[in-house]
Amino acid sequence: MKLTIGTRGSQLALWQANWVKDQLNSAGHEVDIRIIKTTGDKLEQIPLTASGTKGLFIKEIEEALLAGSVELAVHSMKDLPADMPTGLIIAAVPKREDARDVLIAASGKRLGELQGGARVGTSSLRRQSQLRLLRSDLEIVSMRGNLDTRLRKLDRGDCEAVVLAAAGVHRLGWRARITEYFQASQICPAVGQGALAIQCREDDDKTVGAVKTLDDAPTHWAVRAERAMLRHMGGGCQVPIAAHAVAESGQLALQGVVAGLQGDIVIRSGGKDSIENAEGLGVRVAEDLLSQGAREILNSVDT
Repeated sequence: MKLTIGTRGSQLALWQANWVKDQLNSAGHEVDIRIIKTTGDKLEQIPLTASGTKGLFIKEIEEALLAGSVELAVHSMKDLPADMPTGLIIAAVPKREDARDVLIAASGKRLGELQGGARVGTSSLRRQSQLRLLRSDLEIVSMRGNLDTRLRKLDRGDCEAVVLAAAGVHRLGWRARITEYFQASQICPAVGQGALAIQCREDDDKTVGAVKTLDDAPTHWAVRAERAMLRHMGGGCQVPIAAHAVAESGQLALQGVVAGLQGDIVIRSGGKDSIENAEGLGVRVAEDLLSQGAREILNSVDT
């Protein structure tokens, strides 16, 4: 088959698209890559929470997919809103990279070693809220931009440290810069973090069949549980909701977190179920979070 992948033009997005291209090439398919500039790329100076738009980094790519100008799209799973446009599906979810968040500090220090008042850069409300739970004495600096852009800002002294997704740092070969890995009990990852979403038109059986070989079932089940939790809570990409699921031996374990932006409150829940009931598990954990007061926290966030 001849296939065209739609993707953003960032260094990380192109790494991901080229990885998928290489896998499909190995299966005998001819693959091109088309770079599509998204709203999130165009509004780089505006805080994500002020944009008022869900799916900032995927909207234009999904439009190209629906229009038939590309056959598939490769996204970072955490960029996908809980609900997708009618006619599109996640056809494959490759094996997940490390889902954790990491600290990269200019001084090489760990979070607990940073001086009070040290500036830590992140644009994520989820990270901001959980960082304040760990170190309320730090200054959280809003920092937009692609991964390489944020590292350049760190290097020029805009802040003393940044918090990033381990997956992107690993994929771009910057593992040696990592100062500390955060366990999910410290900073719970974003829904789908570390996973890729290969998106296709639902009625394009040939493309769906071609990419199915890239699907990793344990990752797919885990992501389904996380996204079901997010969907039931009515959350998008820019809310302080965190979730992480692990599939093992036919069972899923899911933990969910909602934290107040000032680091003054945290609500946690978790559960286990069979992989076949991934979505039911996600809904159950979401219901428990909501029963503990998560809705009040989410309503207080002006997104």
